[in-house]
Amino acid sequence: MAKRSILVAPDPRLKAVGKDVAKVDGEVRRLIDDMLETMYAADGIGLAAVQIGVALNVIVMDIDQRDGKRNPRVFVNPRLVWTSEEIASFEEGCLSVPDIWEEVERPARIRAEYLDRDGKPQTLEADGILADCLQHEMDHLKGVLFIDHLSRLKRSIALRKLAKAKRQKETA
Repeated sequence: MAKRSILVAPDPRLKAVGKDVAKVDGEVRRLIDDMLETMYAADGIGLAAVQIGVALNVIVMDIDQRDGKRNPRVFVNPRLVWTSEEIASFEEGCLSVPDIWEEVERPARIRAEYLDRDGKPQTLEADGILADCLQHEMDHLKGVLFIDHLSRLKRSIALRKLAKAKRQKETA
């Protein structure tokens, strides 16, 4: 396993659209292991391969990480097959948009199909933080950041904060 660098907005590679994984093999499982190590090291609860510069439809998540537990989940080639009309609002953050937290509205309940770490087809019905996090990470696979769901004003403010933080880091 190896910790990888996480891309930070406005890095244009974050706009890449992921490609489906043809086969879950040893190389893909090594990517998954690297992604989990990277996510845990950054104290995140989700990470898409696009965020580390790999344009493949692979997501790792661990929402129990917030409580100091480990329950990693792997989603290869995830697809939403159903979303509720009911909307839920969650305060979201992102490892690629550090120190920015904003409310985002998404479908409250979802059903997703995906391949697991062994390449076996799975179906997940989810609500709450699990549904929100999976939708957030799936957006990354389409080149969409959570700030893209914000009003133009809020997105502009977030991007200015990121640019300022980057300048301060470069001069430090």
